[in-house]
Amino acid sequence: MSHAVPPALGPAAAPTRQERLDALPFTRAHGRLVAGSGVGWALDAMDVGLIGFVMAALAVQWDLGPTTLSWIASVGFAGMAVGASLGGLLADRLGRRQVFALTLLVYGVATGAAALSWSVGALLVFRFLIGLGLGAELPVASTLVSEYAPARIRGRVVVALESFWAVGWTLAALIGYLVVPTSDDGWRWALALGAAPALWSVVVRLGLPESVRFLESRGRHAEAEAAVRRFEESAGVTAPAHPVTEQQPTPPPPRPGPAAVWAPGRRRATASMWAVWFGTNWSYYGAFLWLPTLLVASGMDLVRSFGFTLVITLAQLPGYLVAAVLVEVWGRRLTLSTFLLGSAGAALAFGTADTERGVLLAGLALSFCNLGAWGALYAVSPEVYPTPLRATGVGAAAGFGRLASIAAPLSVPPLLAVGGEPVLFAVFGAFFVLAAAATWGLPERTGAALD
Repeated sequence: MSHAVPPALGPAAAPTRQERLDALPFTRAHGRLVAGSGVGWALDAMDVGLIGFVMAALAVQWDLGPTTLSWIASVGFAGMAVGASLGGLLADRLGRRQVFALTLLVYGVATGAAALSWSVGALLVFRFLIGLGLGAELPVASTLVSEYAPARIRGRVVVALESFWAVGWTLAALIGYLVVPTSDDGWRWALALGAAPALWSVVVRLGLPESVRFLESRGRHAEAEAAVRRFEESAGVTAPAHPVTEQQPTPPPPRPGPAAVWAPGRRRATASMWAVWFGTNWSYYGAFLWLPTLLVASGMDLVRSFGFTLVITLAQLPGYLVAAVLVEVWGRRLTLSTFLLGSAGAALAFGTADTERGVLLAGLALSFCNLGAWGALYAVSPEVYPTPLRATGVGAAAGFGRLASIAAPLSVPPLLAVGGEPVLFAVFGAFFVLAAAATWGLPERTGAALD
């Protein structure tokens, strides 16, 4: 007589590809992914950081006023706002890797062309095109890395990716300090160096894997299985612990549109994330893009101003390193809100500092706290949405945040006219506090699987 096997005693279900990825340690394959994406990220930061030094030089060479300078700073973020939203949509439809490489190519070529600018109008056009590529790249890269990182260390891995921003901004400060002041064409040579991403895009396209989650969502199971096996082999796992039955290709599921981020059940998280992105962008770009120019206006010469900016920039990397630890110990929300409140206090201190020592110490604190907040923000953002909507959701939040990046540099001249640096940095501090409060509407997904 035959007996049915009780379900509890039957064979264990084979782990999914996502479970197999989550079970892996951090391997060389993960390291190559983070480094490959991170170099592109650093080149992005170098490009954004350079414009602050270019502004300070052009203020002298082209005799530009504060309003014109603020437009030079802001127009790139107008491109970033469009690029972030468009890049996220394309990444959910065409794939993370392809869009990442395309964005690097666009902004790398545009940066090289900006070095040839013959007028303010030409520079504004090139800065907008640079922003298109740059804005699309950042949310796509963080989405790709988060979808490969093991769940238990995903936040730390994404913060490690974001820490390349500090490397790039430091490179910008070095180029600004060593290249821009050397001649009237120094700013042109600085921008020409920013064309390096055009070459790096080729490496990205050939060397980085496509997201397993994206491949599965498109029914490309053989490619997804091959990608997982490469990461398992990097960890010394020659075969899955359980046999995997290859699935037949299936039609792609319906693609959610951008409005899906506001669907019931997601509205609170989306509203909170947009508020955090907006407040953080306003204060970061309002302060750091104008920093060299503000220091020159305070009486420093160009070289000394750039030297101060370089030293302040060096505090960014320790901020990331501390955030990388805390996002897995404290969780995403507490880490993010703490760094944002620290940024608010540092902004108030910077605005009221009346000595060079005070300016330097407050600038170091602002740099440390603000970039730690950015690391935590990029860690939590891909965790808010499911795979079919992930890049779209992150890109939409980043795009909305870029609206603050446009407005903040434009607000600097009138705020300075109203009450000088104390009022200016008090406003920056208020936006940091707003962002800190909004973090508590985000989901806490520390250690949990993405889907």
